Amino acid sequence: MSPEGVVAKRAEAVAQRREPLSKERVLSAAMEIADREGIDALSMRRLASELGVEAMSLYYYVANKDDLLAGIHDLVMSEVEPPRATGDPMAAIRAGAISYHDTLRRHPWVQSLRLSPERVPPTQMRYMEALLRSLRQAGFSARMTHHAYHVLDSHIIGSTLWEAGIAAAIPKGALPDLAKTVIARLPPDRFPYTLEHIEQHMGKLPKSEKHPFEFGLDLILDGLWKLREDEVQKKKARAVRSRGADQKERPSR
Repeated sequence: MSPEGVVAKRAEAVAQRREPLSKERVLSAAMEIADREGIDALSMRRLASELGVEAMSLYYYVANKDDLLAGIHDLVMSEVEPPRATGDPMAAIRAGAISYHDTLRRHPWVQSLRLSPERVPPTQMRYMEALLRSLRQAGFSARMTHHAYHVLDSHIIGSTLWEAGIAAAIPKGALPDLAKTVIARLPPDRFPYTLEHIEQHMGKLPKSEKHPFEFGLDLILDGLWKLREDEVQKKKARAVRSRGADQKERPSR
């Protein structure tokens, strides 16, 4: 960095330290540390150093470390756009799921937080309520909504954890060399489909092709919609049989 850059960075740091503390600033700084260095790097002492204050000053804004973690969890979830009440609830569910997934990709550490039930963020509950409402508005029964919610949640969270694990295991730019090493070890006559799969990883994703997360999401949504249609048809068939039975039981006049 040039001397001018060093001076500018120092001036910025001084300006930040002079800025009055607030709960929003404390939580924002804590989230930045977690994004940059991982959640394990976040401590009250580390946060105080980042803000240029004494650690005791933080306790005016957060009661303890658990309160801090609950606060940044809520801050992360505030970035999620819940399904909106629209004329197309399935499209709203899809958009909400993508927003949730994108948010977790930006802040993968949030999945490692273990909060007590009473500390579940209000923004998390807002998303949950919006998704459940959209499923019911789409015509799913209460029981089908229960299953659909958990299937969608598992796909969103599971995909994010998988992507984070791959990113941690394979440094950026290292995939080509790793693929070459694996390919060299696999006899083509014994592992033809594994080699084919690796080649697919190495190819560029066509612009017209969906991201793997969205590909899986659409399979789930299509499957859920088919189940919903089957449920509707079964209800209609039961209603027809019931009417027929009633007519047979009526005494002739």
